[in-house]
Amino acid sequence: MSDHDRARTWAHRLGRVGVWTFDIERLSASAARDYVSELERLGISTLWIPESLGSKEVFAHAGLLLAASEHLVISTGIANIWARDATAMSNGNRALCEAYPGRFLLGIGVSHAPIVKMRGASYDKPIESMARYLDAMDKAPYTGAAPSEPPDRVLAALGPRMLRLAAERSIGAHPYFVPVEHTTLARKELGLGPLLAVEQAAVLATDPTVARATARKHMKRYLSLENYANNLRRLGWTDADLANDGSDKLVDAIVVWGDAREIRARVDAHHANGADHVCIQLLRADLAAHPLAEWRALAPALL
Repeated sequence: MSDHDRARTWAHRLGRVGVWTFDIERLSASAARDYVSELERLGISTLWIPESLGSKEVFAHAGLLLAASEHLVISTGIANIWARDATAMSNGNRALCEAYPGRFLLGIGVSHAPIVKMRGASYDKPIESMARYLDAMDKAPYTGAAPSEPPDRVLAALGPRMLRLAAERSIGAHPYFVPVEHTTLARKELGLGPLLAVEQAAVLATDPTVARATARKHMKRYLSLENYANNLRRLGWTDADLANDGSDKLVDAIVVWGDAREIRARVDAHHANGADHVCIQLLRADLAAHPLAEWRALAPALL
């Protein structure tokens, strides 16, 4: 099967809309099992899980969630290349793909300089670092049972060079913290074949003051990270837009808020501009609370 065909297969498996959440990593194993069971009952096809500095180890976490569900696709958004060497990354991918055929998609990324430094590594030349890491993944030995189909991967990608690397060395890209205009540019850089799975933050609230306050709590830390700030500047946003946790215009571009129809419209906009899959990160005023109640209201409008 060609890379194009594999990307199209994954686009079908992921579905039009998925869930992206930090919330599940805060739950006990028992509560996480209940969480994914509820997502499946709602008709959700894909769950994206992150790997932050203090989070659960991403392959262990993915294995737990795959075992607790029947057909849900688990994707990593993303597994950090500085958290494990390339052989461990490759073999973790192979093991889960063999155990759960067609249900695990590995997303990997270079992370951010402050986070990499806290891990004791040096963040230098991210494109070159990722290319070397992919070379090492491709050469990794493996003595376990082989998966029934070759394991795939997507790259966290924002800028043109990383997007082109994603097109060349993986089946696609997983941009995070981006407005719709980035989706247009990402599709142009990727070309027509590769998978484009876009994260979109959302607040299910119609009061602009409440919604934007919730959005800014989410945006604050990302605007302090150079990769995200530079990506927004590349798209034409100014330092004034990035100041004070984001101008209203930037907040509204990064975090869609409103009722289910308005969130659906943003999803539609990403698809119209080249996305294959949009994973929604639902935010609440209490960012530590998991928004299953909101998903019960939102899922019928999106699926």
